[in-house]
Amino acid sequence: MDTRWDGLRAEVRATVDELVSSGREAGVQVAAYLDGTAIVTEHAGLADTVTGRPMTADTPVHAVSTGKGLTATVVHVLAERGRLDYDLPLAAVWPEFGRHGKGGITLRHVLTHTAGLPALPADVTPEDFTDWARMCELLADARPLWAPGERLAYHAWTWGWLLGEVVRRVTGEPVSRVLAEEVAGPLGVDRELFLGVPEADLPRLARLEDAGLSALMTWAGANLPHFDAVAPPAVRPDTVIGSRPDVLRADVPSVGTMSARAVARMYAALIGPVDGVRLISAERMRAVSAPAVRAQEWVFGQESTFGLGYAVEDDGSFGTAGSGGSLAFAYPEMGLTVAAVRNRLGAGDGDPMEQLRTLVRDRVTEATGRR
Repeated sequence: MDTRWDGLRAEVRATVDELVSSGREAGVQVAAYLDGTAIVTEHAGLADTVTGRPMTADTPVHAVSTGKGLTATVVHVLAERGRLDYDLPLAAVWPEFGRHGKGGITLRHVLTHTAGLPALPADVTPEDFTDWARMCELLADARPLWAPGERLAYHAWTWGWLLGEVVRRVTGEPVSRVLAEEVAGPLGVDRELFLGVPEADLPRLARLEDAGLSALMTWAGANLPHFDAVAPPAVRPDTVIGSRPDVLRADVPSVGTMSARAVARMYAALIGPVDGVRLISAERMRAVSAPAVRAQEWVFGQESTFGLGYAVEDDGSFGTAGSGGSLAFAYPEMGLTVAAVRNRLGAGDGDPMEQLRTLVRDRVTEATGRR
């Protein structure tokens, strides 16, 4: 790696080492790319505190909704190749989806969480999640809560099947295979970037631990009036469902499993070339990362901004973050991407992965003058 960034790497390494040695974290990975080249790839701690297996740079970690960025990227790669259009009505390729007045819902509505279908049946189970046909039939038969585009509501789980079924109808392949063939494979990270995790790779995954995430979910269910509608009690996005081999093997494209270096590399290939691979054009990158909707969001009650499949932040970055603390973001104007994942999923702990992201961004700004 470029020796100009030795100081940054040392600072990140010291930070993650302290997080682990203090007991705040079990295992951590941090990665960053600048202008298509890796400048940070650090890891510390244990992938499994029961067996003592170390966290390595290539250990896949279930990173919850950070996986939405993988699914969005698949959609954009297909759009780049002319196989999808953002204004495509879902019912045009998925005719049964058009029931109950849903014929006007487009791919753009889904990408921006404005499709009006954030809710799941209250009795949905993790076993249901492993049955692709069942989940798609539930959504095809669902009645929208409001007209498409009328309201911003985080489609915590439904988002993935809505996009994934469109991908399947257009390509004839499950979205996890399209990710492997069109994104992870060309970037050389096909064993570190997953939607559905192959059976053979399950033993390589980091073991998740709960450090306050379940308590936060319980609080949200009791205090946010719409939370249980989008994440019913049996399928809250926590360490329980994120540790089930059957769910991990299944395509549940609102969540994903990844190493920090793999997802940082993916975002780097969205904003520019990486070893000769660029996933989408500069023009499309600007379009998908621009704010598409900004409004008070229905589930959490906060003002939120989304581009086409990614959260868009005031600092010029776009990307996704997951329950419990993982994240992956790109700063197009800086040529920078940053990802951080952990296997001890916490809440109310000061958000150390966000602190690491800020550390990398600030040091790159200081060194390059880019913002």
